[in-house]
Amino acid sequence: MTTEEIILQAARKVFREKGLEGSRMQEIADEAGINKALLHYYFRSKDKLFMKIFSEAIQSMLPSVRISLQEVETLNQFLSFFVHEYLKLLNELPWLPRFILQEVNRNPKLIKDIMGNRELPINEIDRLIRRDTEKGLIMPISAEHLMVNVISMIIFPFAARPVIQTLIFKDDEHAYKQFLIDRSEQITQFVLKSISIQSKP
Repeated sequence: MTTEEIILQAARKVFREKGLEGSRMQEIADEAGINKALLHYYFRSKDKLFMKIFSEAIQSMLPSVRISLQEVETLNQFLSFFVHEYLKLLNELPWLPRFILQEVNRNPKLIKDIMGNRELPINEIDRLIRRDTEKGLIMPISAEHLMVNVISMIIFPFAARPVIQTLIFKDDEHAYKQFLIDRSEQITQFVLKSISIQSKP
């Protein structure tokens, strides 16, 4: 394992335990077993280190999404996969939504810089929607609206964690984490029921 890989592994662990704002470069250096000067040689700031981790996470997720679109036959199968993968990503990087919202407001080009030529395969998702629509299984909906609805439902509990955990779960962290575990199935079923055509008895 290279020094950079050791640093990234250490940073993921520290970020996961303490969040982006609560983490310190010295803690990451200590976890990696290197001195702070060497850490700064590879990554000049905590934000740059985080952006490297985020970029790699997104870039590893999108190819999986594309592969799943080639293999699945129904919108249900795709949504189940997409929601599961997105939630897995956010469970690894739970501070991600708040960080991105903050940084994108400061620098609207941020997402484009990170994503590069990678993008959500809207045309392929639209193909699945048309297939299920033509079979009379779901009502027509644009792929853009569908994915914004799904992504919003995935992200909000992480972006608003302090509010949700306090007001709904009375600061019970275990209950909040169980809620996130149940979230994948809940989102998929909620979205599908909202657009499905109920068969008449």
